[in-house]
Amino acid sequence: MLLAINLHAVIQASILDKIKRHLYLSKTQHSKFNESGQLAFFYLFSLIWGASVLNRLSNFQVKFYYICQIAYWLHALVEIYFQNTRKGDIPRQLCYICLYLVHISGAYILNLQYLGLILMLLHYLVELFFHALRLFYFRGEKKQKGFTVWAVLFITARLLTVTFYVLAFGFELAGVFHKNTSFPTADGNFVVYSVRICCLGAVSLTQAWMMWKFLNFQIKKCRKNLNQILKKIITTTKNRQTKKGPSRGQW
Repeated sequence: MLLAINLHAVIQASILDKIKRHLYLSKTQHSKFNESGQLAFFYLFSLIWGASVLNRLSNFQVKFYYICQIAYWLHALVEIYFQNTRKGDIPRQLCYICLYLVHISGAYILNLQYLGLILMLLHYLVELFFHALRLFYFRGEKKQKGFTVWAVLFITARLLTVTFYVLAFGFELAGVFHKNTSFPTADGNFVVYSVRICCLGAVSLTQAWMMWKFLNFQIKKCRKNLNQILKKIITTTKNRQTKKGPSRGQW
């Protein structure tokens, strides 16, 4: 956790602060720029490290990877205070940090590290793409097509996550018709029927909540764009009418 705090400070001071000097950002944009910058570096590092762990499939490396992930998200809770985060952004950041901690810790405790690692890398890939686009947006580069691609990737990742969990818990981990109702924790086997149902329900609810938030954001964005288009149409029609008015009066 201390290592994560030190790395956070190094990235902030040596990279992000230098970039922000050349940008004209508001306080809200400064906060979002810092957040996206830190998360983009973290997701990139986690993807590279996680891919190497998947290639080697070492139990020690997988568990160490999970411990580092949990340490990072615990450090993110502390950084909310030290970064002087806006009060409006605190509930949102607390929400996704707690979701990360619950799901990553759950996969680690329930001995589902390999399944969790695959889905974690899938989620990190989509999030890396989003935060990279947001950094370019703050630099003044409009990447509307990129955000459209991200929207497609986001929906695909949500569907793949639920599909992987259904297939894993329904077929691979315990068999198609085998329903073990006991709870053999001594050998580390937590893949029993009740645990599978709880995990599948938790993951499905989380993915549904993320889709609901995503759709609400897209609907608000579409309404905002439509209102802007309507205002432009109204102003252009009024300007045309005012221009035509004097000419008719001259006749």
